[in-house]
Amino acid sequence: MTSPVPFRAVVDSLPAYVPGARGADPDAHKLSSNENPFPPLASVRAAVERAASELHRYPDMFATALGEALAARHGVDPSGIVASTGSVAVLGHVLQAFCDAGDEVVHAWRSFEAYPILVQLQGAVSVRVPVTADGRHDLDAMAAAISPRTRVVLLCTPNNPTGPALTHTEVLSFLDRVPPTVLVVLDEAYVEFVRQDDPLRSGAVLAAYPNVVVLRTFSKAYGLAALRVGYAVTSPDIARGIRTASTPFGVNHLAQVGALASLDAEDELLERVDAVVAERTRVLAGLRAQGWTVPESQGNFVWLETGARTTEIAVEAAAAGVLVRPFAGEGIRITIGTPEADDRVLELAAGWL
Repeated sequence: MTSPVPFRAVVDSLPAYVPGARGADPDAHKLSSNENPFPPLASVRAAVERAASELHRYPDMFATALGEALAARHGVDPSGIVASTGSVAVLGHVLQAFCDAGDEVVHAWRSFEAYPILVQLQGAVSVRVPVTADGRHDLDAMAAAISPRTRVVLLCTPNNPTGPALTHTEVLSFLDRVPPTVLVVLDEAYVEFVRQDDPLRSGAVLAAYPNVVVLRTFSKAYGLAALRVGYAVTSPDIARGIRTASTPFGVNHLAQVGALASLDAEDELLERVDAVVAERTRVLAGLRAQGWTVPESQGNFVWLETGARTTEIAVEAAAAGVLVRPFAGEGIRITIGTPEADDRVLELAAGWL
């Protein structure tokens, strides 16, 4: 039955966010959502299990203990930390705090699929700047796209789904061209996987530029995708606006406990990150040896340009027990998984050429 109450026009016009495929076959390799291939650490799981006895209580609305721990790690005042249900929710709050209808948000494209959805839901205008042929942000073009109506610029580094990361030098040069009244968001969801020369040092950027917000998440490197914890690091004044726009009690109690336990076990978790990076290096080398031209990924995934055959290849991969993330007409993103899963990817990819 059709509702007699109309949606906002923008809701009807927006594409739905497409999550990574979930197959019915429990033995399929799920490489469609950039999840960590390792299960939770025993210490993190035990902490969450203990916290489950308190499900009848509201969580700490401001995630105080988590905020203090994160502030200590980033060298900022705790009032500069804002946590929410994943970094995508934090970004939504940023846009709510800074964008009115008709304001412009500049971002690369193809980049994170949620960007234009969040921007347009806020009533703002998504200004998409094409990435370069090798999947990188075109910072010169992005700087040129900034207009008097621009309120926010989004830099996704490493870029999802293409993979390249911005260097520290590049970001500083870009920020020098951005008006101080324009907010620049550095989306670092995959920062722990970066292994390049001159990596972005976002702490130094925050100290030098008061118009910057850094986004981080516990979903990828820390393996807490199911708990949904992300956060912003910024100046206390900007954080105040983001916090005002945030959903009350946005980070549940189990998520706060799991995130804190993960910080305590960071050395062990980062060993797992090193293992993923080693697999990424192996997969990139294997794909290039087959003849693929693959961007220099600094995330936990690789990008293959498959053009018009994208949907066909994704269906073929699923039938072979490998779930990938297709972007119709453009390419497929493949998460780095276990060695067994990655061997299967390389086997299939040889046939896709």
